[in-house]
Formats: sequence, structure tokens, C-alpha cells
Amino acid sequence: MRILVAARLLKPLGNPSPNSVKIFAAREVREQAHDRAWLAKVTNALNQHWQKKNTPNRQPVGNGRSLAPAIRLAGVGRAGNGTHHRPTSATKRPK
Repeated sequence: MRILVAARLLKPLGNPSPNSVKIFAAREVREQAHDRAWLAKVTNALNQHWQKKNTPNRQPVGNGRSLAPAIRLAGVGRAGNGTHHRPTSATKRPK
């Protein structure tokens, strides 16, 4: 719903603050759901939102390659929270 509000395809009832719960008129949503042109706009807005969201932010390096694969190979963010994996005493290699 946030995506549709941001694209100005849905308008919440009243004048809610940005961080409050938004309430929509069910009747209005049902009526718009029968409008093929409105559905096409909704579909395009959702597609554009997720395309932007899923596009990796890759900065080209001098030779045109991205840093993202090199960072992934280095193990950055393996834990999923941006931390590096540090070997414990059980996983350290003998010298």
C-alpha cells in the first residue's frame, strides 16, 4: 500500500501523519479495482518500485567491472548483518 500511496494511486482517508497507520475506503479500492487503466498504473508502479529496489548499487571501477563481486568473494556480510566472519580457536589453521 505504501508504494501505491507514494505513486499517488491511493489516497488514505483523512490527513494521517507520515508514520501513522493509513486507512483506505474499501468501496473506493473495489471501484478502482474494476478500472483496467488504474490496474495498469498500479502494476507499473509496483514493477518500477521493485526493479529499483532489486537493482544492485554497483559502481564501475576503471576497467568497467563492479566492486560488488569482489566484496562478496572477500566474505563481507556473510552473517547477513554486515559483519565479517572471524575464525574461532577451533577453526584457526595451525601455523
